[in-house]
Amino acid sequence: MAPIATPINLNSLSEGDRVQHELRVVSRETRNTRDGKPFVVLTLGNARGEMKTAPVWSESLSWVDGAERGRIVQVIGDITRYKGSVTQITLTAPVRVINMSLVKLDDFLPSIDERTEVIWGRLDRLRDEISSRCIRGAVGLFFDDDSFREQFERAPGSTRGHHAKVGGLLQHVAEVTRIACGIAKVMAPSGGQPPNPDLVIAGAMLHDIGKVEAYSVSATGFDTTTAGHLIGHIVLGMQMLERRHSALAEPLCSAEQLMELQHLILSHHGSLEFGSPVRPMTIEAEIVHWADESSAKASAFMDSMTDESLFTDGSGISDRIWMLDNRRIWQKSHDWD
Repeated sequence: MAPIATPINLNSLSEGDRVQHELRVVSRETRNTRDGKPFVVLTLGNARGEMKTAPVWSESLSWVDGAERGRIVQVIGDITRYKGSVTQITLTAPVRVINMSLVKLDDFLPSIDERTEVIWGRLDRLRDEISSRCIRGAVGLFFDDDSFREQFERAPGSTRGHHAKVGGLLQHVAEVTRIACGIAKVMAPSGGQPPNPDLVIAGAMLHDIGKVEAYSVSATGFDTTTAGHLIGHIVLGMQMLERRHSALAEPLCSAEQLMELQHLILSHHGSLEFGSPVRPMTIEAEIVHWADESSAKASAFMDSMTDESLFTDGSGISDRIWMLDNRRIWQKSHDWD
């Protein structure tokens, strides 16, 4: 069979397909057989997916010399199945390490499928709905800044969970904003004090700004920065808003208004055990929290449904998935008309 055409879509490969392509080494695991002989399993990937190799046994370990995490390697092999269900790449030749100066890194990192300019257009149209001068200005402190927008659209939504892709943060925030706006519109005529739609949009757009400083993107993938470890993206986001607002010659908001915007950031994980210093204390904060939860959990669920490594016994019931609170999920075998 002829080599798979460029660009390769790892998620679409089937048993018998042939791979002859450059891929990034996502991870390298060295293990031992029962009799103590070492073997290596690589996880290889590009912008469109990831796949493990079949074990490279001790007599062939020279085939993966230099194939360390973050390196780009040319891979030649066949797609085979493990335990009848999980696809893997069985190497048929030694890998060849590619000079990093010859590749474009983003081609080898998990990336969102939708064009970022389309998502920005959708998000900016929602931002244009904000009528409050103070709230519009506070959001504009970040989203009118071209340098920030460049950082924001490259950042992942997480390092190894939901939206863990280049562009994932932008995609996630756009989802949260649309979900939150929908909730606010549904609840507005329900009686009582209706949610402020301007605050809902602002909270949704600002809630994860700290991830720009909390996460890094490199050839080794997505990692947490020192600030991300020591302070965390929630508090970092609150500090970023404080810094930019205090640097203005004339304040946009009163101290109390600024505090309410900061509360939207600080409370968006919903509870102390999930990383929020405080729980939501306004209806807008509550809406942003559940919109964030909906986007994160739905994305993790959708990604898990296509991850064959989670369905190992052929029953259609997954192993337990940490991103979904250690739940199992069902991969249906039937379709609906």
